Amino acid sequence: MTTKPSPQARQRIVAGAADMISRRGLSATSVRELAKFARAPLGSTYHYFPQGKQQLATEAVRYTGETVSAALRAELQAAGPTAGLRAFLDLWRDIVIRTDFHAGCPVLAVAIEEPPGDEIPAALTAAAEVFDAWEALLADSLRAHGAGPEQAAQLATLIVAAVEGTVAMCRAKRSTQPLDRTAEQLQALVLNAINS
Repeated sequence: MTTKPSPQARQRIVAGAADMISRRGLSATSVRELAKFARAPLGSTYHYFPQGKQQLATEAVRYTGETVSAALRAELQAAGPTAGLRAFLDLWRDIVIRTDFHAGCPVLAVAIEEPPGDEIPAALTAAAEVFDAWEALLADSLRAHGAGPEQAAQLATLIVAAVEGTVAMCRAKRSTQPLDRTAEQLQALVLNAINS
């Protein structure tokens, strides 16, 4: 008798992989450890991800991207770019505080690791796509609220880059002070862009 694949089990493995990569990075994480962390049998993990660690990492990056995008999109649509920026910052603040500064962003963790060989791995491509998606959401909202197209694009890139870097600083310093300082400056830039 074969068991039917469970979308919930697969999703739990992907979410667990995203969490573990956000803590350890990709190179320091094995499929065996990911399965154990997600409380999933190793065989099931390879069943769902026959291409191994790179496939699982790619899906973990996309999962993070979609989760953050959904929260960011909802806030941007409901209340605009200032509230969207605050929600983006609060999401990362919650992660670093909740994990006692042990976790950051799995998208960044995958993006900064050296690719294994000459090819660009799918996980790295997925990370670039996630950063593009976050930038596009922010830029669209900034434009819709009065920022010029080029200014909106540049500010969106600055926001994503600043927040990703700030999360890494928070982990290193074991403090949210870098996030607080960055939040204040980014908010001023957003308000200036939409009110000028």
